[in-house]
Amino acid sequence: MAFADSEFAFELRTCRYAERSWPPGTGSGGASSDGNGTGSSGAAGIGEGGDGGRAGQRPVLVARQLGTKRRRWDTIVLECDPEGLERRANFGPKRLNSDLLHVIENAPAEWAYYREALPDPGYSWRYVREAIHEADDRGILDTRRNGNRIEIRRKWAYPDWVDRIVAVENKPDLDASAARVLGSQLEYDVALALADEVWVATTKTGERVEPALFEDLPVEAGILALDPETLEGDVAWYPRSLAVDEPGTRILERPAGGARDGSAARFEYVDPEEKAAKRLGIAERAYERGWRSFVNTMRPDCRHFELRASGQLLPRCRAKGRCPTAAECSGSCPSFAPEPPAWRTRGWPIEGGPGKRCRALLEERRRRRRPGL
Repeated sequence: MAFADSEFAFELRTCRYAERSWPPGTGSGGASSDGNGTGSSGAAGIGEGGDGGRAGQRPVLVARQLGTKRRRWDTIVLECDPEGLERRANFGPKRLNSDLLHVIENAPAEWAYYREALPDPGYSWRYVREAIHEADDRGILDTRRNGNRIEIRRKWAYPDWVDRIVAVENKPDLDASAARVLGSQLEYDVALALADEVWVATTKTGERVEPALFEDLPVEAGILALDPETLEGDVAWYPRSLAVDEPGTRILERPAGGARDGSAARFEYVDPEEKAAKRLGIAERAYERGWRSFVNTMRPDCRHFELRASGQLLPRCRAKGRCPTAAECSGSCPSFAPEPPAWRTRGWPIEGGPGKRCRALLEERRRRRRPGL
């Protein structure tokens, strides 16, 4: 399979590299430095048969296309506390939204009236009651009625399971025009400091100095040169750790009149509490989704869809002869053809049709990354 097919295919390879070899350039694991320089991290054993983590390496969760209303990252890497990650499984595979987190994080150890036990949410208590009922339905909160009052009691304390959040932008062909667009996005990330680190992943060229180093990118962003065929990565530039516990600056508008435009940019400050809430929200969505959820937005029930094993399971369209993008693989594709009914009656391992088996296989891989489920 040629991995230059699309940015989507490169993105999936970056996700698998991060899952197996993060953090890059550290050999046996550990945090990356705040300086700059070069290093390499080969991805040994890139099959999907097991987790394949290195000894002493903290667990990571990887997800795609996540962020906030104003900014979405290609790849998210969560560096997790091992014990906290396992205790997070008590709350199930589905994410906890902000309303649920407000209830779960503040639920008392002993029975108490919910209005007395929970801090004022700043919005209607009606939504708090809805979150309490949802948590009860999901089996992650104890509730009972005492007359007309709803009393709550926590089942488990919500763990501090995320150590660091790393954002990665994937640009297999980082030419000058792509770097100009990416540069402003990375400046936004650095100013806001919502992620602990930001990286750019680009195709490894094998040159003595990677061409990406000559592009106009913020010095705070790391550069990872990745060979998508072998999943070997070289650190061309180490990132700087961002001040996630301090107020950030959200850039709202930039001058757009060219080099002589002297107008000021518009921005606003974001307090650390708001940043912490957004970080936890991103982490919860990443826990639920994972990067293998790409099949949920594609059509594995098409007769041309298949999962091709090439170090990892990647989608491939037989009609196109390559890895399709998520937008291409849809019911509106001219080549779309539903699975023949006979395919769904052949028994194991494709009982229910190959499309259903593809979903189950990727879900199995995704669940394996979340210990305790």
